[in-house]
Parts: sequence; C-alpha cells; structure tokens
Amino acid sequence: MTAQTENTAGADTLGEDYKFGMGQALVGAQMLFVAFGALVLVPLLTGLDASVALFTAGVGTLIFQIVTKGQVPVFLASSFAFIAPIIFAVQTWGLPATTGALAVSGLVYVVLSFAIRIFGAGFLQRLLPPVVVGPVIMVIGLSLAPVAVNMATGLAGDTQIMPKSYALFLAAVALGATMLTAILGRGMMRIVPIIVGVIAGYVAALVLGMVTGESFVSMASVSNAAWFAVPNFVTPEFQLAAIVFMLPVAIAPAIEHFGDILAIGNVTKRDYMTKPGIQNTMLGDGLATSVAGLLGGPPNTTYSEVTGAVTLTRAFNPAIMTWAAIFAIILSFVGKLGGALGTIPMPVMGGIMILLFGMIAVVGLSVLSKLGEALSEPRNMVIVSTILVIGIGGLTLELGDDFKLAGIGLAGIAGLVLNLILPHKSKD
Repeated sequence: MTAQTENTAGADTLGEDYKFGMGQALVGAQMLFVAFGALVLVPLLTGLDASVALFTAGVGTLIFQIVTKGQVPVFLASSFAFIAPIIFAVQTWGLPATTGALAVSGLVYVVLSFAIRIFGAGFLQRLLPPVVVGPVIMVIGLSLAPVAVNMATGLAGDTQIMPKSYALFLAAVALGATMLTAILGRGMMRIVPIIVGVIAGYVAALVLGMVTGESFVSMASVSNAAWFAVPNFVTPEFQLAAIVFMLPVAIAPAIEHFGDILAIGNVTKRDYMTKPGIQNTMLGDGLATSVAGLLGGPPNTTYSEVTGAVTLTRAFNPAIMTWAAIFAIILSFVGKLGGALGTIPMPVMGGIMILLFGMIAVVGLSVLSKLGEALSEPRNMVIVSTILVIGIGGLTLELGDDFKLAGIGLAGIAGLVLNLILPHKSKD
C-alpha cells in the first residue's frame, strides 16, 4: 500500500473525484486489457462483430459517464447474460431483428430508473438488502469462474486450442506476475499489474514456442489486417416476437448492475446509490445498451472484472474509464492494433481473470459482513444459500417458449422473493 493510500484508507471518502489528464492513460489502457477478453468473447460466440463491440463499449461508457457526471469508476461492455438469447434470436429472426430487440431491452433499465425517481431509492434498498446483494455479487464473480478456468486451460468452447499443460504454464506465469506486482510493486509499477502480467505471459508464450517448436503466438491476424477498418455496423429491425423474447433477459444484467454499483462503492468507500444515484447509473446503463443495439453491438453492462482491477490497483479516478473508452473506440477502427491484441494467447488472459473474478466474490463477502452476527440467523442463511446454489449451479427456469431465466438473474429474483415472503425472527 502506498503512503497516499495509507493516509486515506481510514477516511470517510476514499474514492477520487474526476480528474482527466494524460497521467491516467496507461492505467486506462490496463483497464481495457482487463475487459478485452470478455468484451470480444461475446461477439465471437454470438456472431456479432468484435470491432462493433469495442466501439459500443467505448461509446456506452462515455454515455454512462455523461449521465452520471463522471462520478463512478466503472467500464461498460458486452454482457454475458445475453449470449444464449442472442444466438437463439439470430437463428430465429436474423441479426437485424436481434439487434433491434437488444436496443429495446435497454429501455428496461430506463423504466427502472424512472421508477426509482418516483418511489425513491429506498424501495430498492428495502427490496435488495445486503443479505440479497452480497451473495448476488459473489455469484457474479463465481459464476464467471468457469470462463476464467477454460481460458487458463486453453479451452475455447469444445476445442482445445493448445495442450493443457502449456496453457496452464502460460496462465501461471501471467497470474504470478500479476500477483507479485500487485503485492510487491512500488510507485507506478503498483498500478499496472495487469499489463505486467500480460507482458510476462506473452514473453513466456514466445519462449515456450521456441523451446517446443510450436507457435503459440500467431502474427497472421496482424499481417492480414488493414491499418484502418470501419466496424461492420448493423441497421436494426424491430419485430415484436424478437422484442418480447429479449425483454425478460434484461432482468439478469439489471440485478448485476445493482450489485456492481454497490460493489464499486464498497471498494471506493463512496455511496453511489445516493450520488449520482442508482436511478442515474441505471439510466446510463440503459441508454448505453440501447445505443449498442442500434449500432449492431451486444448489450452493455457494468464489468465486474474491471471492478476487480480497480480493487487490485486502487486506481479510483473515474477519468481512467474515460481513457479506457477512448482506447476502445480507437481500437475498433485500427485493424492492425486489433490484430495485435488478438495475438495475446488466451491462457494469459485466463490466468489474470482467475484473480479478478475471485476478487469480485471477496467484495460480495465484504457486503455480507455488514450483517454481522445476523448472518447466522436461519432466515438469512436460507436466503444466502439459495442464491449461491441457484446462481453458481446455473439453474434455469423456463415458462413457455419465450420466457427463460437462469444464473444471476434467477438467483437475484429468488433472493428478492425470499426476502419479501420469509418471516423475520420473532422478538420477545
């Protein structure tokens, strides 16, 4: 911990105000590195364009910052909750109708934001107390654990892209370098552990390739890419069937948004529920998602892994996310740069993700710790255990052909309902 952090750790306000300057550029690039793997994974799995996803992530983050007046250090990018629905919708109604439905799904957030303005933020806090929000945040991190493990072991879907032993070696090098830099680093080195981990893993891949005679870093994507390439934007179409199918899916990332805002507030020791207010953060997220759909990109959501990076680096200035957004937009137009980033071996990013996703779970634990001894009460234990098992186990609820809830969304709704209907401990 630096001297500056030590001096402020005990203060009521640990987070920083928005201060934009060249000094945050490198850390902003690091935040984009953290988000890059997951950001492009969604379009790669769903058939959307990765460059469009980069562009809409950058634009969406800037929209969020404008709506929230640059007060919250979060980065918005592709939502994992929409992967399966997008695949189904593209196969059923086509890509334009799917992106149109995604644009409309962003309005769910907008409606919620206005409901909060009418009834106040208190009703959300009553509906979603720490006993619900804490385990939901844990589910956000732990449910992504298989993604990190698959990346670290070189598994892309059902395809083993490199021998598992080699993949684990690269992941271990990246993870170890990130850990050591975060713990032992001083000054500037302390705030760039992710970049150090990526570089260490990349170098290890080059050396391992020379030793084994195999190619773990392919430069074909760089040589074949143009220097300037306009993303393949899509003109949306609006079909009622696709819209009705997609709207319920927005429940999951809406709950994730609520958990992420509480998580980043817990990290920075600031109450973002009050200032800028959950109604404004929800509005910013919704507008970012709608704009992404209108351009042909995946829905945006606040990124838990970037929150983990903020937790690790203690870099709280929201202007860092402005730089991450700017780099994302630039990257979406620069083919060569996108190709170069694409050469980073997947296990390298997987090793770093192991640390970041775990840190999100720890943030959830810290929220639960606010309950103190009340956590051991049967009512609270029932709620927490149910949320964790449903979310991590991936329970799916299907009602007809057009309604499906699973994972984070279903776990959050289960926790909300249990919190409302379960009786409290009687007092003598």
